[in-house]
Amino acid sequence: MTTLHEFLNQFYNVDAGVVEKLWKLGVDRKYNKGDVMTHEGQVQRDFLWVEEGVQMSYLNHDGDIHVIAFTYPPSFSGIPESFLLQKPSLYELTALTESKVRAFSHQTLQLLCDQHRSLEKAFSRQTELLLEGVIKRHLERQTMTIEQRFKEFARRSPHLFQLVPHKYIANYLHINHTNFSKLFNQVKM
Repeated sequence: MTTLHEFLNQFYNVDAGVVEKLWKLGVDRKYNKGDVMTHEGQVQRDFLWVEEGVQMSYLNHDGDIHVIAFTYPPSFSGIPESFLLQKPSLYELTALTESKVRAFSHQTLQLLCDQHRSLEKAFSRQTELLLEGVIKRHLERQTMTIEQRFKEFARRSPHLFQLVPHKYIANYLHINHTNFSKLFNQVKM
């Protein structure tokens, strides 16, 4: 399993002592399958390092769920814009499987980033890549066929087919359930 230090160093070289200091200021949390981790209207106070499990962020609009993202190790989870801006979330984060996370408060992260430029650079770079990923997914939905979107998702996150109900993956990919089932049975992964 990738450690937090290894993960952050993908974005910028952060001293192990700095990551250890951050780790010590974090708190372990466990969520059961189906637990809402962040409610709509709630401010995301903690940034979550995913150690185990799969989470889904989604918008519930007039009873219809619109899947925004899936998170799983090794990565961070939460509602990024709510955390960064300390504003109420417009959508929810739910544990799709039993999940174990390490929570870092906004205040702690800000303090350590102010004290350690390397940590600030690592989080800044990760935020830039998150934005790039959001734009890429938006372009995929606008320009790719349903089969291309399905194959790209299968290439990027094949393990989620075993962990996430297919209705949520279909929703995320903007593919109706019938076409999703056909693709799932026909496309070689």
